[in-house]
Amino acid sequence: MAPSSTPSIRADRPGPTYVTWDDLAAATGALAHQVTAAGTPQVVVGIVRGGMIPAVWLAHRLAIRDVRTVEVTRTTSDGINAAKSTLPTARNPASLGDLTGLDVLLVDDIAGSGVTLDLTTRMIRDLGPARVRTAVLAVNRTNWTQEPAPHHHIDYIASLTDTWVVFPWEAHHER
Repeated sequence: MAPSSTPSIRADRPGPTYVTWDDLAAATGALAHQVTAAGTPQVVVGIVRGGMIPAVWLAHRLAIRDVRTVEVTRTTSDGINAAKSTLPTARNPASLGDLTGLDVLLVDDIAGSGVTLDLTTRMIRDLGPARVRTAVLAVNRTNWTQEPAPHHHIDYIASLTDTWVVFPWEAHHER
């Protein structure tokens, strides 16, 4: 699905984009609208750490009580423009539990190259859900390495950006 026509996360200046809580509310609202147009999932899975807050917000907006986590990471630290490992690392995939036959929405804060989201989607599909959909607050087009474009890999995208995105829960967020 294509990103919403009104970006919720602004990237209108060079350097990092600093997302506010209001931006986050708008972005999760846009994603919830996109998701419900295709049916409400039964389970929301957040990729720890960045995807947890948007996953919980989406679960509340969608009235879904089954929220799960999985830790998959590629960024090696929390700083702006932090280095990335070659491949994502998954920890404790058993935390996903039994997803057999369920409609699952996988949520992350940002997709850079798309590699972390792809690995996590494959992990979830291996658990036998009826359906897996993906949602992100933002896609950093500068880092996107896959063909074709992000909207062919990710079902719901709140915004597209060309800069590093700093979310309000991150320690280095400017106010």
